[in-house]
Amino acid sequence: MCLIFRLFNFKPYFRRDTISCVFVFYKPMRKAILIFAYILFINIGYTYAADIKSIGVPYVQNYTKALYQSGNQNWSVTRDEHGIMYFGNSGGLLTFDGKYWQSYPMPNGLIVRSVAADGNGKVYSGGFGEFGYWENNKMGVLKYHSLTQLVPKQYQPINEEVWKIYIDKDQITFQSFGSIYIFRQGKINVVKGPNPFLFLFKTGKRYFVEQVNKGLFELKNNKLEYINGSDKMGNSGVLSILPLPNNRFLIGTARNGLFIYDDKQIKEWGNQANDFLKTYQLNNGVLLLGKYIAYGTILNGVIIIDTAGNVVQHINKSSGLQNNTVLSLFIDTEQNLWAGLDNGIDRIEVNSPLYFYFDKSGRFGTVYSSIIFNNKIYLGTNQGLFYSDWIENGSKRLFQSFDFQLIPGSQGQVWELSLQDGRLLCGHNSGTFQVNGSNISKITGISGGWTIKKLNANQLIQGTYTGLIIYRKDSAGNWIFDHKVDGFGEPSRYVEQDNKGQIWVSHAYKGIYRVTLGADLKKATSIRYYDKRYGLPGSYNINVFNLDNRIVFSSDSGFYVYDDISDRFSKYQQLNKKLGTFASSNKIIPALGKKYWFINHGRVALADLSTPGKLSIDSNRFNILDGRMVQDYENISRINSSIYLISVDDGFVILNDEDALQQNQTKLPKVLVRRIENITDRITPITDNGDQNDIEIPYSQNNIRISYSLPFYRQEKVRFQYYLDGYSKQWSDWGTQTQKEFTNLNQGTYSFKVRAKVNEENISPVTTLSFTVLAPWYAGKIAVLCYMLLIVLAYILARRYYQLKLKRHQHHIHEKLQKEKEEFLKQEAIINEQQIVKIKNEQLQADLASKSRELANSAMNIVYKNELLQKISDEMSHLKDSSGKQLADEQLRRIQKVIDEGMNDERDWNIFESSFNEAHENFFKKLKSDHPDLVPNDLKLCAYLRMNMSSKEMASLLNISLRGVEIRRYRLRKKLNLGHDKNLTEFLIEL
Repeated sequence: MCLIFRLFNFKPYFRRDTISCVFVFYKPMRKAILIFAYILFINIGYTYAADIKSIGVPYVQNYTKALYQSGNQNWSVTRDEHGIMYFGNSGGLLTFDGKYWQSYPMPNGLIVRSVAADGNGKVYSGGFGEFGYWENNKMGVLKYHSLTQLVPKQYQPINEEVWKIYIDKDQITFQSFGSIYIFRQGKINVVKGPNPFLFLFKTGKRYFVEQVNKGLFELKNNKLEYINGSDKMGNSGVLSILPLPNNRFLIGTARNGLFIYDDKQIKEWGNQANDFLKTYQLNNGVLLLGKYIAYGTILNGVIIIDTAGNVVQHINKSSGLQNNTVLSLFIDTEQNLWAGLDNGIDRIEVNSPLYFYFDKSGRFGTVYSSIIFNNKIYLGTNQGLFYSDWIENGSKRLFQSFDFQLIPGSQGQVWELSLQDGRLLCGHNSGTFQVNGSNISKITGISGGWTIKKLNANQLIQGTYTGLIIYRKDSAGNWIFDHKVDGFGEPSRYVEQDNKGQIWVSHAYKGIYRVTLGADLKKATSIRYYDKRYGLPGSYNINVFNLDNRIVFSSDSGFYVYDDISDRFSKYQQLNKKLGTFASSNKIIPALGKKYWFINHGRVALADLSTPGKLSIDSNRFNILDGRMVQDYENISRINSSIYLISVDDGFVILNDEDALQQNQTKLPKVLVRRIENITDRITPITDNGDQNDIEIPYSQNNIRISYSLPFYRQEKVRFQYYLDGYSKQWSDWGTQTQKEFTNLNQGTYSFKVRAKVNEENISPVTTLSFTVLAPWYAGKIAVLCYMLLIVLAYILARRYYQLKLKRHQHHIHEKLQKEKEEFLKQEAIINEQQIVKIKNEQLQADLASKSRELANSAMNIVYKNELLQKISDEMSHLKDSSGKQLADEQLRRIQKVIDEGMNDERDWNIFESSFNEAHENFFKKLKSDHPDLVPNDLKLCAYLRMNMSSKEMASLLNISLRGVEIRRYRLRKKLNLGHDKNLTEFLIEL
């Protein structure tokens, strides 16, 4: 027989949506036990009470030691008024708020054996020789306060474990094996018995306790009264007492089963669960949903029974628990059953709409299809077709288990199970079969029966590996093979018929075909292939489905529809827009009426098209199924109007849609602000309790982080929205983050508001936290007083400074006027001096011009003289005496000598040189200094060139020919080292 296995081992920081629960119908209860039909649900608030199903197991969430980072064993569980869970752990007090775990050690590192919240901010706990309470200090941190000092001295020291704590309005009761301590009005009274106690139980307002080897007693007014007949229960130990109507009590013992106490006598309650509880040793118990009882055992997990004593659930290590030893049980307001284990903590959603069955032994492989038919459940897997009995009504035995058997001859891949007119058909790799109970009969051997659709009342069409097959109904109502459609042999994964009778076939891999069959359906008279050339987004992964009597085509780009007129495909925009992310679904499965399942590559959603023009889609409730179904072969079959059978990889899930809808009406708790931290330089806590509203934050710590959580312990999609009044302008977007940082807050008072939304529907009340960022030190009262004193002092100093500055300014103005006067006089003197210099310069210029004129005149005179003498010299050769003869040479030589002396008279040059030096001061000195190899004739030539004389004039002055002048000019250029591109005259003028 296959075992029931757990689905997931979730980490608590990961949120999934709540899953729904399954149905089971019970046979009429025996008249003898009708008195137990209604169990009073004491001290438990709940929003609805769904039936606990006996098929599969509810969702179990594991909280491991590695996750909560404390001890293995969890001895007790409670919940406070804010929804925070507390666990008596072997490592101390453990808290959990739905997001964050925290551990608080007891004095001396004691094990916390018992824990109870009073609903007013205190959490009581007990351990070895110690009991007291935890309360938040000013920083919001839980601090322990011992009460043992109030125990009378004669009962000290306490050397026992405190195992139980019960809270009444006016007293707190602590119980150890040796004593009962009653704390009231600041005092502790001690109740002791002749024999050791086992465990104290509070049921309603009454207290019961067992004395070892003595029997059961009731504690009244600090005294113990024996209950007659309690010796019938034996000595195995009373470990649970639960209230029943009409002042009755259900007593559970460790190894002797269950008993009923009616205030007069104790009777054994014989029922189906007794043997189980005796064998596996009952350890604790709680009431569930007002009509069930859960017992934790030492050896075999948790068992849940109904009011008739029938076992409706059994949850152990093989079906999800981390450990079979259940040390404590607790039921919260959302009807979560918390189990404190010998190794870890588990939360069981006993009223979950989803119940699971898994075969992790791998006996039947991967499940491709599942269906319930004629009180049997069938699983089509990759290894064959398996079946087991399906019992719809309750039975007087342990909760329903399954014994799946392989149907002979069904070995191999099963693709589809299809119920057609009361006949179950199996599409198989080896052909198609009709299923009859535990046997199958082959209809056809054509391999690969993928999908079967009804053509009309008497005919079916099937898509196979090699084309299309037609079936017809015989006289007995059985489906028999008729023929294979000729002319079309493509692998046909999905098949749908439109309102014109045309067959649309989705190729197993590529493209879409439209096939028109002849009147006798035997031959394909028309075949048309469609791919991206006709408007489809591609050629691959295109599937065809019937959605509300309209043929639609799925793709990764959204849904498409076909237009007959244009013979093209176009996007189905109206549907795609309303489906959102599910527009890219790869499969559509009919649900009930106008409801359809949309499968988007492993994600599941249920869409409702019943209202024209409106489409509602719900995916949050089914998040837990994401990725668990066989991709491209997802299968969901409807059992009745609200129950669905969902195939998953290695088993199946049963969904009760009505229970799931009820869960959406659950009232949400308020979001808890758990911690405020300073993150300015390093992370330091400001407060660990968001209930305080007088929080003051120094300005130097105005960068903060606020952490928050929702104490709602179900696998649902939770998102948060926050708003900081005084900082933000509007509410934030919804998000999954559970903390928010605010930086550079200005001084002032702020209100942090936060709320949660579950499954995009339920919104929690707004939680408000007020805090004040104090003014910086330079803006405090003392600082303001100092500022005022400084302002007065600054005024006095400024006034004094102004007076001094005024005096300095007046003195400065006086000095400035004096300086300006002196400057004016100085400037006037300078102007006068400049005027004198100008006059002198003008006079010098005039003198220079006069000298230049004199020099020019002197030079011209010498030129005229030399020219005259030259003319005389020339005319002498023509002179004749009186006789007409030329003059004697001797005479001519004497005359020529006089002429030559006149032309070479150095006095002319001296006069010229003197005048030249006056006009051109230091010219010759500088020239000779720069060029010492110049001879006097070179200096003369330089002087004449500086005066810009012509070659003819220079020839006359130098008494040489024009050719001689050019030769001298050439020689002079060489001596002066002038380049060919430099003008000699310009050089001398610039000198």
